[in-house]
Formats: sequence, C-alpha cells, structure tokens
Amino acid sequence: MTTPPSSRVASFGQTEINWDKLDKKRFYVVGAGLFTGVTVALYPVSVVKTRLQVASKEIAERSAFSVIKGILKNDGVPGLYRGFGTVITGAVPARIIFLTALETTKISAFKLVAPFELNEPTQAAIANGIAGMTASLFSQAVFVPIDVVSQKLMVQGYSGHATYTGGIDVATKIIKSYGLRGLYRGFGLSVMTYSPSSAAWWASYGSSQRVIWKFLGYGGDSEVTTAPSQSKIVLVQAIGGIIAGATASSITTPLDTIKTRLQVMGHQENRPSAKQVVKDLIAQDGWKGFYRGLGPRFFSMSAWGTSMILTYEYLKRLCAIED
Repeated sequence: MTTPPSSRVASFGQTEINWDKLDKKRFYVVGAGLFTGVTVALYPVSVVKTRLQVASKEIAERSAFSVIKGILKNDGVPGLYRGFGTVITGAVPARIIFLTALETTKISAFKLVAPFELNEPTQAAIANGIAGMTASLFSQAVFVPIDVVSQKLMVQGYSGHATYTGGIDVATKIIKSYGLRGLYRGFGLSVMTYSPSSAAWWASYGSSQRVIWKFLGYGGDSEVTTAPSQSKIVLVQAIGGIIAGATASSITTPLDTIKTRLQVMGHQENRPSAKQVVKDLIAQDGWKGFYRGLGPRFFSMSAWGTSMILTYEYLKRLCAIED
C-alpha cells in the first residue's frame, strides 16, 4: 500500500515546501539577491568551461588549470568574470520564469502520475523531470540571447575570436549582421541541451532524495516518527544535488560542446553548421572531442546544482507562509 502524500510530507519534516505555501513577492525579491551571490561565486567555472570547448587544436591551453593560468596572466581576476554583467542582467528574469514554471508544473505532474501508483522515487523522477524540462523550455526565450552574448564575451580575443567593448556592443553587432535571429544562434541546440539536462537534473535530484530518505528510515513501512533535523535535511539535499549534477553533465556534455562552439563562431564570415562543428570535433580529437570541458562542466553542474538547490531550499524556508 502506497503511503498517502500528506503522510509522506509530514514524515520528512516538511522537507518540501509547495508553491501554494510561499510568499511569492518575498520569494522573488530575496531569491534575486541569493542567486546573484551564487552566480558571483561560480561564474569563473563557466568561463573556463567555455574556453576549453571552443579552443582550436593549435591552442596550448588544453586543461582547466592552463586556461585559468592564461586568463590570470593576461587579464587578472577580472578576466574570470568576462560577460558577467550581461549574464546577471538576464539571469533574474530567466530565473523568475524558470522557478515559477518549475513549481507550478511540478504540482500538476505529481497529480498526473499519482493514478499509476508507482513507487515514490519513480513518481518523483517523472514529476520532477517533466517540471524541469518544461521550466527550461519557458526560460530559453530569455536565456539564449544572454548565453550567446555572454559566451562571445567569455572568449573574446581568445583563439582568434573578436573583441568587444561590452554586452551591448556584442548584441548590436550581432543584430546588425544577422538580425534578431542572430541572438538566437543555437536556440534549437540550447533547447536540446538544457531541456534534457534540466529534466535529468531535477529527476535525479527528486528521486535520489527519496531513496536516501528511505535508506535513513523515513518513508515506507519503516517510517520513523521523529522529523529529521535541519542539518540532516541540508545534507540529503546537498548529496542529491551532487548526484543530479553528475547525471546531467554525463548525459548532455556532447550537445553542450556543439552548442557552445556554434554560438561563439559567429565572428567568421562562413559560419559553421552544427554538422560541420561535429565533423571538426571528430577531426581534431575524435569522439572524445565531444567531451571537451567535461571536468569543468561536471564540476560546474555539481557545484552550481548543489549551491543552487541549497540556496533554493533555504529560500523556500525563508519565504514559507506559516499556518
């Protein structure tokens, strides 16, 4: 017999706070500040990952360490934050769209899978996966132009790439050369990369948490009567974030590499197609070329994911409406 949802929530000591229990205004305002802090801390990882993915065969910087060393030598610490202003400007509306879609879709998705009477980890994986993919699809309209501009700033002057005075300069030159569609360069691949990545991340996070809780004696027939401590809740959420990051990065790195190279190579007169990018990667490094930057991407998704989810869960606790 499946444990009723209300009993499960109580047994986890309110580890999950539903959308209808949040102060939305406070959630958005406080969230903008918290996620800005996380972005400041982890942005350099994205810069290193992007440079590794677009480096030509002749470039000597073939490891994350050599890329960091080169950036610090040429530009100092500010070099690790190229494109940051553009990203942070677009990140707030993109996250608002993402989180709103995520939470509202998650509720509907759980109701959708409930009649199938699946075990709890499977239900969580399906519902969270659907919610993660849907949220990513909605946020791409804002995120892709920001991604295109910021990545050009990240690699400017590197491996033959053009230089710019800032995000506005990049956007202006793209629109002048290719129209508004230029800002959506790689949109299809972004959707193909981030939507499955988001689905895999949230599915892994939702299901792994429940498996861990069950292992610790919460849920099912072996339910304990006392609620878990806050420190235990945070630890389980952190482990879930690491597992989710490892799963998503392993699945989607090849598509992310193709997408990144496609987006930043627009400075060339004859822009390569996705098919040509694939051929070039194979010619340069074989099939392992698709996993360029896997180390930084794995670290990035795990670090971003764990930091983001702990911040997100903390934000929900801060903004929960007391009964």
